[in-house]
Amino acid sequence: MKELYGLIGKKLVHSFSARWFNDKFGGEHIPAEYSLFPIPEIKYISRLLEENPNLCGLNVTIPYKETVIPFLDELDEEASAIGAVNVIKIFYDDEGRKRLKGFNSDIYGFSSSITPMLNGNERNALVLGTGGASKCVCYSLEMRGIKVRFVSRSHSDDERILTYDELTPDIIREADIIVNTTPSGMYPNVESCPDLQYDEILSGTICFDLIYNPEETKFLKLCRQNGAIVKNGLEMLYLQAERSWEIWSN
Repeated sequence: MKELYGLIGKKLVHSFSARWFNDKFGGEHIPAEYSLFPIPEIKYISRLLEENPNLCGLNVTIPYKETVIPFLDELDEEASAIGAVNVIKIFYDDEGRKRLKGFNSDIYGFSSSITPMLNGNERNALVLGTGGASKCVCYSLEMRGIKVRFVSRSHSDDERILTYDELTPDIIREADIIVNTTPSGMYPNVESCPDLQYDEILSGTICFDLIYNPEETKFLKLCRQNGAIVKNGLEMLYLQAERSWEIWSN
C-alpha cells in the first residue's frame, strides 16, 4: 500500500498542493500519493485517520491551524512558540502507538519568500487577519525587530489588534509592510479584498498576500496601482511544501 499524505481544511478548491506533491512523487519515483481532505469541522480528523491507516502526514490550512493542536500528541519547539500548526507527522513510537506531531513550515516559507524584498530598514508592519497564518507571519517579522499590528473585523482587548474602521491614514502610511493572511480574494471569490484605504498606501510599501490563487488578488492589484512592491504566496507554498516533505521523510 502506498504511503498517503494530504491536506485538511474547510474549502480546498483553491489548493495547488495535491498537484505539486503528486508531480514530485511521480518525478522522483516516490511510492506515495497526496490527496485533498476537506472536512467540515476539525473533529473529523479522527475519522480521517481511522479510515486511512496508511496516512503518514498532513498539511493543515484555513481554518484549522490552531484548532488542530488539541488533537496532536506533541509539538515541535517552533510550532509551540507560534501557536499554530500546518504540518502533522504521523508515526508509531517504540511501543507501537500512533503519534501525531505538529510542526510549522509556514514560518520557513514566509520568511524565505519575503527576505529578498526587504532592505533592513523596515520597522512597522500591518498583518491583516488574526488566524494561524497571521501568527506565523508575526513571529517571522518580530524576529527581525519589526513591530507588528494586526487588523481584524472584530473588536479585541488586545491593543495590537485594530479593526478596519480604526485604521487611520497615518497608520497605513507608516506601515513598511502589509501582509494579507485572510482568505479574502481567494478563488473563487476573486472580487473580494480586505477593506483598506488603498490610496493611503505609500509607494515602495511591501505588500505580500499569502493567497496564490489567483496569481494577482484584488488586494495585490490595488496595492500595486499605488506603487507598492507586491508578491503572492506561491513561492511560499512551494517552500513550505518542501519543508513539509523534509519533516515527513526524516
